[in-house]
Amino acid sequence: MSLPDSDDDRAFKDLNVVGMLHQFWEQKQVKGMMMETDNLVYESIPSPGPPFICYVTLPGGSCFGNFKYCYSKAEARRDAARIALMNSTFNELPCRRITPEFISRSVKEAVSTTSGNIADASDPGTSIGAYCLMLELNTGKTMLEFQEIMTVFQLLHWNGTLKAFREMRCSRQDVIHYYSQQHLDERTRSHMALDWLQKEQQSSGLLSQELQLAMKELGEARRTGRELRFYKEKKEILSLALSHANAEDLESYQSEAMSWREETEFEYTQEGHCPEGNMTDPSEHCQFHSQESDRESAE
Repeated sequence: MSLPDSDDDRAFKDLNVVGMLHQFWEQKQVKGMMMETDNLVYESIPSPGPPFICYVTLPGGSCFGNFKYCYSKAEARRDAARIALMNSTFNELPCRRITPEFISRSVKEAVSTTSGNIADASDPGTSIGAYCLMLELNTGKTMLEFQEIMTVFQLLHWNGTLKAFREMRCSRQDVIHYYSQQHLDERTRSHMALDWLQKEQQSSGLLSQELQLAMKELGEARRTGRELRFYKEKKEILSLALSHANAEDLESYQSEAMSWREETEFEYTQEGHCPEGNMTDPSEHCQFHSQESDRESAE
């Protein structure tokens, strides 16, 4: 038996929040405010019974899920749309757009929460400087748009790619410039899945363990109303790797993914030149931004 609805829940049921969310993004596209023309994507997780789970991915890549314990797929879809609509409208506020004033304020806040100092902002080789550079490269964008870029770097840190670049003595500045232009797509996921397949070969059972952890993190983030792209991408990358972990699929998958990896690394070497420098993981500023986003996301 379901719990009685609150006044707010009944009000949202009376509203067509799914239609409102679509209308919101359609209006942005009509006004030419969006470069992407993708439709909103809803994904219901198969379940024999409640609680039902639904995710909605917005144009640009931000992802939100239902916050409540839902007793039907339709209810989960409405609640996911409600969370996404709240964050979409909140993202339109002037304080959510990256401006010189916003960058200055954010860098000062970052300095206050780390061991760095304000002078580091002009040096991309430092964590504060890397964070400042990433903000400057995205001046004019909203925080949801910036979050997609941050997700790329969070995944690169989680996947071990940034560590590999550090060992190659690539500069932070070149890595940031290169990967700021990259998007999360099937080829990127395949590249990362191959890395995890190789780790599985070295430590049998690692993929299943990491996937269970990723699913737990995704569930916890969804239940607190957070933006979910990073957690959901981790789950999808690990699921992809696990689906190719048997011996029959592994050889052909490795060949295809390695071909793409060599192409990507050659492209980076040509464009980024990978000069000598101290490339360290930008985990500090990734963590700082993630915490800031969590506080501001609708709960």
